Amino acid sequence: MSDRRRDPGELKPREAVSRYLRRRRADSTDASVKGWKYRLKQFVQWAESVSIGTVSEFRGYDLDEYFEVRSGTVAPATLEGEMWTLQKFFEYLEQIEAVDDGLADSVRIPDIDEEERSNSVSLEAQDAVSILRFYRQSDVHRATRNHVFLELAWYTGARQGGIRALDLRDLQLDENYIEFRHRPETDTPLKNKSNGERPVAIPPEVSEILREYIDENRYAVHDDHQRQPLLASMNGRPATGTIRMWSYLATLPCLHSLCPHGRESDTCEMTEFAHASKCPSSRSPHKIRTGSITWQLDSGLPPEIVAERVNAGIDVIKKHYDATTELERMERRRRQYIDTLSINR
Repeated sequence: MSDRRRDPGELKPREAVSRYLRRRRADSTDASVKGWKYRLKQFVQWAESVSIGTVSEFRGYDLDEYFEVRSGTVAPATLEGEMWTLQKFFEYLEQIEAVDDGLADSVRIPDIDEEERSNSVSLEAQDAVSILRFYRQSDVHRATRNHVFLELAWYTGARQGGIRALDLRDLQLDENYIEFRHRPETDTPLKNKSNGERPVAIPPEVSEILREYIDENRYAVHDDHQRQPLLASMNGRPATGTIRMWSYLATLPCLHSLCPHGRESDTCEMTEFAHASKCPSSRSPHKIRTGSITWQLDSGLPPEIVAERVNAGIDVIKKHYDATTELERMERRRRQYIDTLSINR
């Protein structure tokens, strides 16, 4: 007599998830499966913590309870992705007759308002680091135009117009710095005109990436004024709107991880040039600048140094760019200076 399980409802939650992921591997990317595995791992751990032994024990109340637990610990957009994954998992359990029909409909998908869904927030440091690491480690995407744009935007905190204005001659890579120059007569003014001119230091690894881009991937073109733009399109220096689209494309989260919004990247129109701005997680140049300034401050650079690097007043930085709380600013000051106040040295 076969010992094959005849009642799929006897599957333990952990076993059911493993079976579901094996099923999805046939028609999904490794990155997608990895993301689903992580999301469902959270659910399995919760189910085991409340002593749910088999999937047949799940009721609508349990799924609602899990929603309440997760909604108190993750951002709304993250919760949306988690609940979408959970719903697909329970649809699979319904298909194999392991749970009651209609149970998947009990999974609550949060109603995200436009403010929570929008890409109006700054690029956070942890997200920037994840994207930059992906680019640097990728055989396909390293030193591409999108990669170089993000390296420049993040490490300099420069405005969109300043990045667009850069020529090859403005790079001093042997000495690891970039010069921003006001050239209004040839269509690349800086916001603060000559007061916006400044050198900005960059790490050696960024200089290395810029060299690779220039040698391997940059279009060898001139603009209408016979200048050589660093970030070049096939036709020369890009328009401001094009720079914005490159920014959105460069920060798409599905490049390096599972879509946090429950979409399939292979079929999502928001991965396309004309629609990348619609992705809730992509970021405009200004939002990268905002995140960069906060990151530079959190990394220990004094506000006056950051102000010089990004060409903004200290008061402006504190009011509009420093997104930290009062407690976080206290911790920043303590890290830098509190040891000097000790009398036990």
